[in-house]
Amino acid sequence: MDNTVRPLLLLTNDDGIMAPMLTGLADRLAALGDVLVVAPERPRSAASHAITLHKPVRAKELAPGRWSLSGTPADCVYVGLLRLAPRPPTIVVSGPNDGYNLGTDVYYSGTVAGAVEGALRGHRAVAVSVAPRAVDVDAALDFATAVVRAAMTQLAPGEVVNVNLPGTPAPRYVWTSLGKRRYQDDVTERHDPWGRPYYWIGGGSIGHDDVPGSDCNAIADGLASLTPLAVDWNHHARVATPPFDVAG
Repeated sequence: MDNTVRPLLLLTNDDGIMAPMLTGLADRLAALGDVLVVAPERPRSAASHAITLHKPVRAKELAPGRWSLSGTPADCVYVGLLRLAPRPPTIVVSGPNDGYNLGTDVYYSGTVAGAVEGALRGHRAVAVSVAPRAVDVDAALDFATAVVRAAMTQLAPGEVVNVNLPGTPAPRYVWTSLGKRRYQDDVTERHDPWGRPYYWIGGGSIGHDDVPGSDCNAIADGLASLTPLAVDWNHHARVATPPFDVAG
């Protein structure tokens, strides 16, 4: 009798537990090991690395190994690792996000934060994002699965790879650095029936800076982008050479 314990993969996203691509990726990852899905009960795009501290987080098991959580992607990984996982996972996977997370998007992305939460806790982690209105979702999910398969054995614990896929058949890929997307930054003021102002923030993407070797350039060229991310925010050069003195 084979008593080998299968690898465990923890899967979350920020588009919510009902996102079709989440199910598609979970089905494919099942070929690599046991899959534990812990995802937000509703879309939590741009949640960044927020965690829920001042109210309870509620979890509901929708099917064996498939949980919805009333929290953020980071909450999902936090609770998944500490309470729901039957054993430590081999890898944490976050996504697929419906839309790219390129360049400075990573600071706002709930998808990337889910992966980073896993890395902060010492696990290999992969964040996956796919072109909006992808032409070939199956090809994107197959490629994402291939990335996860490689990362399970070749990525070091505590490391993160941010994957962006063009959603085209059989994409070629390159390793990249973060670029810089440009947005039509906007704050729109409106008023409720009582005359009180409220605001919609944000605006659509209007392009990116032309940075050779960046994730933005790769996607613009029709390539899949794999970007290693560091979770160490220390500015080591400035620690060695402080930027200023504080007068007493």
